[in-house]
Amino acid sequence: MNLEGIISISGMPGLYKVVGQLKSGVIVESLTDKKRTPVYSHQQISTLEDISMFTTGDNKPVSEIMKAIYDKENGGACIDHKADEKEITAYFESVVPDYDKERVYASNIRKLFNWYNILQQTGNLKVNEEKADDDGKPKTHLPEEKHTKVPAKHKPDNTRVTVSKGVTKTAGVRKTGTA
Repeated sequence: MNLEGIISISGMPGLYKVVGQLKSGVIVESLTDKKRTPVYSHQQISTLEDISMFTTGDNKPVSEIMKAIYDKENGGACIDHKADEKEITAYFESVVPDYDKERVYASNIRKLFNWYNILQQTGNLKVNEEKADDDGKPKTHLPEEKHTKVPAKHKPDNTRVTVSKGVTKTAGVRKTGTA
């Protein structure tokens, strides 16, 4: 699941994407109503790529959980986040059977289902495509990185030029006096 560039802001409902920068923050655009608002540096911003949920083993990233929901629903919407708590936990357990029941609360699960439904409704639910490589092994293609030229290190010119008798000039440094 590709969640690059999608953020959640503490105290603000919904999901956003960054569209610009300010001197002391960023400008974000809501995925649902396309309204732009400024977000300042004192507000807590979390990218969905960085969020994970507790399991009995290693923590599981939200992208993997959303991929599992996507596969279960065949790309459709999942259970409503306002459903009964027992229904929500049962559905989540069918998707992630090894989640930590003591540390993952129903509110966390509701938020995850709300995010999934928002991404599904707005068309921002993008699955990484797997293609076979030359070796026959499946290869996951991530978005291509922009290749930029890295400038070669500038070498200082160490040539000496004679300016006048007794004075020599080096690149960038002037030495005077008699030698």
